[in-house]
Amino acid sequence: MPRDFAHIDAWLFDLDNTLYPGSTDLFAQMNARIGAYVARLLDLDPETAHRVQKDYFISHGTTLAGLMADHGVDPYEYLAEVHDIEIDVLEQNAPLAAAIAKLPGRKIVFTNADAPYAQRVLDRLGIREHFEAIHDVHASAYHPKPHPHAYASVCEAYRIDPSRALFVEDMARNLAPAKAIGMTTVWVDNGSEQAPDADRSFIDHITHDICHWLESIQE
Repeated sequence: MPRDFAHIDAWLFDLDNTLYPGSTDLFAQMNARIGAYVARLLDLDPETAHRVQKDYFISHGTTLAGLMADHGVDPYEYLAEVHDIEIDVLEQNAPLAAAIAKLPGRKIVFTNADAPYAQRVLDRLGIREHFEAIHDVHASAYHPKPHPHAYASVCEAYRIDPSRALFVEDMARNLAPAKAIGMTTVWVDNGSEQAPDADRSFIDHITHDICHWLESIQE
């Protein structure tokens, strides 16, 4: 490995819009289901529900976190509903599987989604076997990224030394807490929705395609 990455022995990857391209637009399906859930729960029109949804996303990290805090929503029920989407657009990605397999050290999916959904996505991409574990929102005790507890929980669960870990994520703001505890950070800038924050000082590396980036650091 190049010198910048020789010390890395734990590779953490976000799931959605990171391990597959943002252009697949799976989030459009999820956003629609989240909006419908909020509208039904709070008896709102679609436009107001969308505004509430995004306000929670910005202020709490996920819509779920806001709904749990203010309305006592059951996370299992919510996640089962919003993740009930078609993922047929995803295809087996043999080059990505090979690039992840070659990484020296442990590989973990670190996501604000839940494990059943993450497993579906990883299976569809053909890369599930290369990951030791999925650290999901349940494992983070419903403190989603970018809440500092999420990062502490994944490090504690797998005895990760943050100074020897690298985190790959498409949401730029979710890299700030990782950098704060010493992780190397990689932003997958692929056009996915971002929170209104222009600060990028905590990003070490930027790529538009995680597969190509992984291949480039292994050459």
